[in-house]
Order: sequence, then structure tokens, then C-alpha cells
Amino acid sequence: MELFYYMVFGALAAVVAALELSKSNKDRINTSSAFNSFKNNYLLVYSLMMGRSFEVIVYVGLDPSFLCSSAESDPIFAGDWLQGPYVYYLYSTYGFGKGEIGQLFIAGFGSSMLFGTIVGSLADKQGRKRACVTYCITYILSCITKHSPQYKVLMIGRVLGGIATSLLFSAFESWLVAEHFKRGFDQQWLSLTFSKAIFLGNGLVAILSGLFGNLLVDSLNLGPVSPFDAAAIFLAIGMAVILSSWTENYGDPSENKDLLTQFKGAAVAIASDEKIALLGAIQSLFEGSMYTFVFLWTPALSPNDEEIPHGFIFATFMLASMLGSSIAARLLARNSLRVESYMQIVFVISSASLLLPILTNFLVVTPTVKGGGISFAGCFQLLGFCTFEACVGIFWPSIMKMRSQYIPEEARSTIMNFFRIPLNIFVCIVLYNVNAFPITVMFGMCSIFLFMASVLQRRLAAIAEKPKTQEWTMLKEKDADDEELDAA
Repeated sequence: MELFYYMVFGALAAVVAALELSKSNKDRINTSSAFNSFKNNYLLVYSLMMGRSFEVIVYVGLDPSFLCSSAESDPIFAGDWLQGPYVYYLYSTYGFGKGEIGQLFIAGFGSSMLFGTIVGSLADKQGRKRACVTYCITYILSCITKHSPQYKVLMIGRVLGGIATSLLFSAFESWLVAEHFKRGFDQQWLSLTFSKAIFLGNGLVAILSGLFGNLLVDSLNLGPVSPFDAAAIFLAIGMAVILSSWTENYGDPSENKDLLTQFKGAAVAIASDEKIALLGAIQSLFEGSMYTFVFLWTPALSPNDEEIPHGFIFATFMLASMLGSSIAARLLARNSLRVESYMQIVFVISSASLLLPILTNFLVVTPTVKGGGISFAGCFQLLGFCTFEACVGIFWPSIMKMRSQYIPEEARSTIMNFFRIPLNIFVCIVLYNVNAFPITVMFGMCSIFLFMASVLQRRLAAIAEKPKTQEWTMLKEKDADDEELDAA
């Protein structure tokens, strides 16, 4: 492996270690022992839930042709952030072509889009703990379907995986926020849980899981389905922890509200409160760019079939994300610094980082010889991609903090899944048309989206101090009046 990869990984590791070890009192939040116990319990569950994605993040041992043979060829849909390369590798061993595999991946995002809001509303009404348990069961069933070479069974697995994804990105956070305030903990302490969850679950656990998945498939020769079996075991352990130690909490406790009424209430909340609408738009723009980046980084770094260590590069990206979450923990610990303000800068930096493939395409001569090691342009882009991943690490705990502030508790899961509808539509469109545009156009689109997110974030910062709109208050009062009339 080229020295360059070790230098980048080592430099990031050194910076992360230095940041963690050099924290002063102003970088730390003083908490209680009761909160620490609560936080550690949640972090354990969150890490187990994210640990199931080690089938996702292992690139080591894959034939690079499975990832992308060239920038002009049909790329693998290995960018599915939640299920990744071993899914594609497994499907290919069953004899399916790239078109059929593409349909399976689109089905996963489409399922999340179609069913996400429904399961989010059910989580608010039926209980967030119950929804988290449902996530575990649903994804375990999805893992079991990977044992079948039948296309219809695999399609069912992808649909189940899409439903589970919606629960993962709404029910757990909704349960945490509600339980945090129900137990009377300080609001600022919530930031500590968010930043630690991203540092561990999306960083350290991702790296360790990748190594473990590689051990199962390559070293122990257990086959490409083995990571899914191990994922099911981790999910079962996490479900046992949830059942034994979590209490139930709810969003809207009304007994007589059907799903349509909940959808309408969530939609009116988004439409009537500009802060919620801006937050949803910002989240969709950033996450849409992030998912597109996951599809494109492999062909960007190896446009001429350069030999690049996919697993090591992915681990480097996760380390960069850990760096971002460590920075976010320091920023969120300062009462004087508003998350709405610094995120404007983060979005601008992330926008600039994804412009690098375009700049290098015009300024650096691209080698025409096939194969070989990473090019100078590739090295330059890798540094930019690590910068983007650091911004991703800052984004997650920061957006979680803003969601906890602006989204009304009674419809939290429903609204969060409403946010994911445009994201899933966008990802499906990208998957379907990923070969229709040059890679530079795709990166340019992402850069524009991220700059738009910065502009919207600036607007959010300007109105963040304003109280919630009168329309949302009036809506709640109207609902209360309706309930009294129905009761009468």
C-alpha cells in the first residue's frame, strides 16, 4: 500500500487523539451520574444498531471491478450507506446483473420513502420503544432473506430494510429526546449524547466492524452472507437491552387520531413553522449530497482503474468523521456558540471540498494509462473527501441538536420521516440516472446543494430566536377543541 494512505490515516488519527486528550473544562459538560448511566445505556444500544452495518462498510477483499471498472462504465450501487458493498457482492454471487441489483437498491430507498412516514407516525402513537424493537425484528428478517438466491425473496428483504432504515433514523432519536427531558436532564447534556453517538457509532464502531466483517469473509472464509448473520446477532443483543432497560414514551397520546390526521398535523407544522421547514430542506440537501458522494468516491479516485485500497480508504473516511464529531462536541459544549451559526461555515467548507474533482479535472492532467497507483489528482481529491467526511461528522450531532429544539415532541418521528421523503426521491433518481451525467456534473450538483444549505442555514440562524409561529399554536388549540367536541 502506498505511503500516502498511511500518512493521511496517521495524521487524522493523531489529530483525533490530540483533540480527545486535550479537552479542558470549557470543552466538557459537567453532568450527573444518573445522566451518565442513561447516556451509556443509549450509546451501547446505538453502537449495536450501527454495528449491524459492518456488512455495509467492508470494502477489503472485494474485486475492485465490483465497485467500478471505470468512470464511464456502469458503477456498482455500492454506495448504499446502510447496506453497502457486501450486499452487492452477495447479489452478484447469486448471479444477478447490475440492472437487477440496481432495482433492488432502488427498492430499498423507495420502501423507506413510501413506508417511512407511516412507521414514524406509528412510533409517535404506539410508542418509540416499541418502534425500536420493531426495527430490530424487521432488520433481522431482512438479514435472513440474504440466505435465499430467489430474486423475490431478496426484494422482500430490501423492502424490509427500507422500513427498518426509516425507524433507525427517527424512532431512536425520538425516544432519546423524549426520555432525556422526561427524566429532567439539562438540555445541553443532550448534545453530549449526540456527539458521542456519532463518534462511537458512526466512527469507531464502523472501523472495528469493517475489520470484523473482513475477518469473517476473508480470513475465516465463511462467505459473503456471514456478515448478515453476525449483524442479526448484534441486533438481537441490542433488542434484549432495549426490552430490559428502556421505558416507553409516546408522541401524540390522543386515542382518536388516525394516521391521516397525524400526517396532516405534521404537514401543517412544517408549513406553518419556517424553522421546521428550513431544517427539513437543509437536512435533505446535505444528506442527498452525502449519499451521492458515497456513490461517486470510488470512480473519482480511480477513473482509470487505479488500484486503490477501498477498505483502508473507507476506514480513513470514518476516522475523518470521528474528527468531525470530536470538533462538534467542543462546539456544542460552548453555550456562547450557536449551532445555527457555525453550521453555515461547515456547509460552505463541505461545498468547497466537493468542488475538488471538478478543479482537478481542469487543472491537473489525468493519466491515460490504465491501472497503477493513485494519481496526484486522486491524492488531492482524497484530502478533499476527508474534509467532507469531517463535515459529515460535525453535521450529524449538530442537526440532531437542532431537531431536538425545533421539532414538536408530539409529532417528532412523523416529521423526521417527512424530511426523508425528498431525500429518498433524490437518491432513487440518482441511482436510476447515475450514468446519464459525467462525474464532474454530479459533484457540481452536490456542491451547489451544499451551498444552498448554507444559505438556508443563514436564514434559520436569523429567525432562530423567534418563537414558534402562531399558526402552529392555533393548530394545537384547534385539535384540542375538536377532541372536546368529539368527546361531547
